[in-house]
Amino acid sequence: MLEVGGRNAVVALVRTVAYLGLEARSVEVQCQVASGLPRFSIVGLPDKAVSESRERVQAALAAMGLALPPKRITINLSPADLPKDGSHYDLPIALALLAAMGITDSEQLMDWIAVGELALDGRVVASPGVLIAALHASTSECGLICPQSQGSEARWASGVPVLAPRDLSALLAHLKGSSTLAEPERGAIRDAPSGPDLKQVKGQETAKRALEIAAAGGHNLLMIGPPGSGKSLLASCLPGILPALSPDEALEVSMVQSVAGLLEAGQISRARPFRAPHHSASMAALTGGGLKVRPGEVSLAHLGVLFLDELPEFQRAVLDSLRQPLETGQVDVARANAHVTFPARVQLVAAMNPCRCGYAGEPMQQCNRYPRCVSDYQGRLSGPLLDRIDCHVEVGAVKATDLALPAPSEASADVAARVAAARLRARERGLRSNAELEGEALEEHAAPDADGRALLAQAAEKLRLSARAYTRMLRVARTIADLEGSAEVRRGHIAEALSYRQFAGQR
Repeated sequence: MLEVGGRNAVVALVRTVAYLGLEARSVEVQCQVASGLPRFSIVGLPDKAVSESRERVQAALAAMGLALPPKRITINLSPADLPKDGSHYDLPIALALLAAMGITDSEQLMDWIAVGELALDGRVVASPGVLIAALHASTSECGLICPQSQGSEARWASGVPVLAPRDLSALLAHLKGSSTLAEPERGAIRDAPSGPDLKQVKGQETAKRALEIAAAGGHNLLMIGPPGSGKSLLASCLPGILPALSPDEALEVSMVQSVAGLLEAGQISRARPFRAPHHSASMAALTGGGLKVRPGEVSLAHLGVLFLDELPEFQRAVLDSLRQPLETGQVDVARANAHVTFPARVQLVAAMNPCRCGYAGEPMQQCNRYPRCVSDYQGRLSGPLLDRIDCHVEVGAVKATDLALPAPSEASADVAARVAAARLRARERGLRSNAELEGEALEEHAAPDADGRALLAQAAEKLRLSARAYTRMLRVARTIADLEGSAEVRRGHIAEALSYRQFAGQR
């Protein structure tokens, strides 16, 4: 605690953080209680939620039987040029004020970072981003004070002392030594939810093969077919054949969920995210942004699957905003007062009808605008976006005779075993999946044999493959070879990979 001007002013300091994407920036909450007309002001670029902390803090102190001193109270959030938003500043502001009032020791608080919202009755309630704050505290060699409901979340940052009080009174009692707060337990690892099984899909052998290849290599996939052909069912089966997240990957995913406020009871899941936004989603909802810059669906699906059903029904500008994240694995959200980067290494799976009516190519059902209906509908998708989708597969209409067939003998678990073996081969190359192959690694591991090279050169000219499509097709061929257990990429692997580029070549 610092005294300024004798006994006329007292300054207390408490540490907290500001969130910038998945990064936590250090913020110092400075509280000055000085002589003068009674006033309570907060400076340092606070947003509306931070400015309203005055009312919540005052009410929380009143619930404890404390009243603000009739003096000039100034809260400064330093650095003053960094925008501050969110309700997690309530707790550090209250602690700085209590220290300045002499109720608690400011020096004792310097070893802690505090985050949390205050209720009017003094309870410390949850706020987004506690896991990010805990990781920041770990690197700063500090402890973390956070809401009781998020203590299990904070414990995932190893080696960080955590105080998780239910209310402000319990925290003060612990700091004064009159009682002790129990160390929270680390959150549980949540089991993957059960979903559809590939045994439910009758027929569609080509589509199931494409789904297996996409899962094994982390490749983007587009399914084109009439309504009711099973595109959505196939996509919903994909999480069941993907390998579980590694511990490091699970922490990455949980950091995004923490910032978005979606991490429940501190539980971390090893299941890969599966996000399926409606086609009415805005650009900010899909890629991130908004007034307070929050992660969008493409970041919430990080290291998992982003499923876009009815692909051409999305606004074209919204779809084209995915081009950069699909290429770089991250999304940069630029605003006048902030530049935020979120991770976005996703596997895009999309589904669409061949035309607006949905029955192009079906002689008894297609509309009288065929083929204009097809070109207009598919023209809503830009060439650069389609170029970033590795596999395009046609999903034919399901016939009644197919539905009468017995269930397939091969279940998702059987396919998942082959996918896991292929992913293991990619990890032996130092990659998460073959979708990351590029540069010298691509030349070393995906170079085809002589026959494959000749076929590739012929097909590249005929299908007018771009350099990007050429590279992605080689990655798919490498995955097909891995599924076969082949160390070499041969002509047959190239031929199958090329069969999944026909739709792009026809446009």
